[in-house]
Amino acid sequence: MVSNSAKEVFIQGVTRDGKTFRPSDWADRLCGVMSQFRPGGPQPGSHLTYSPWCVPTVINGVKCVVVNSELREAEPMAWDFAINFAKDNDLQVAEACLLPDPPKP
Repeated sequence: MVSNSAKEVFIQGVTRDGKTFRPSDWADRLCGVMSQFRPGGPQPGSHLTYSPWCVPTVINGVKCVVVNSELREAEPMAWDFAINFAKDNDLQVAEACLLPDPPKP
């Protein structure tokens, strides 16, 4: 489903048959569960912020979760959890690289 060379995986809030995935806060929930998995391990208060390895975002009006491949190397079971979440819920997954927004003039 996901190649080993992917730097980032985008789990999209759209099922393979094109339906919007519910509940509407699914991305925040998934990233909340994954918040403890971060560089250096969990720290006091780290449950209050998202992990840099698993971040919710909106792309072209579609809620997504961007999962960084560093998670796979540091915490393989957490990586499997995120990828299997997408698979179990029949969500569309894309391999890509999130680019920063261009600077504003």
